[in-house]
Amino acid sequence: MTPVLPKSDAAALVVAARIRRGLTWAQLAEEIGAPVVWTTAALLGQHPMTPEQARCACLLLGLDESVEESLRLQPSRGADPATLTDPTVYRFHEALSVYGPALKELIHEEFGDGIMSAINFRVDIARRPDPDGDRVVVTFDGKFLDYRW
Repeated sequence: MTPVLPKSDAAALVVAARIRRGLTWAQLAEEIGAPVVWTTAALLGQHPMTPEQARCACLLLGLDESVEESLRLQPSRGADPATLTDPTVYRFHEALSVYGPALKELIHEEFGDGIMSAINFRVDIARRPDPDGDRVVVTFDGKFLDYRW
């Protein structure tokens, strides 16, 4: 039996196989039957996949059972400090550093004392044409959870 790979190793194999096979993240998500952002995060090791999802992904990508098993494991989410050195990821960090306190105040003003869930959560990305250059639209959609004393 092949040993289970670390999630980071499995993610690297997924990325290479996706490129080699000419597949987009959206195509993989459609075949797996899950949202594109969630599917991409799962294939990069940030969510556990069901056995069916992992099997489907590995069949599409031509990867073996060691990757399939890795895709099913619980992740250590956000554990890679190297992600903050990536310019795109860093800009999200920067945006939340600048606007996070304002968003927190506005959530409290609009909803009361509580938080936006990142567990009961949806995220989406879209491209919006703009005369000054296309815009990236990221939507965070989290359930409001009130603090209960």
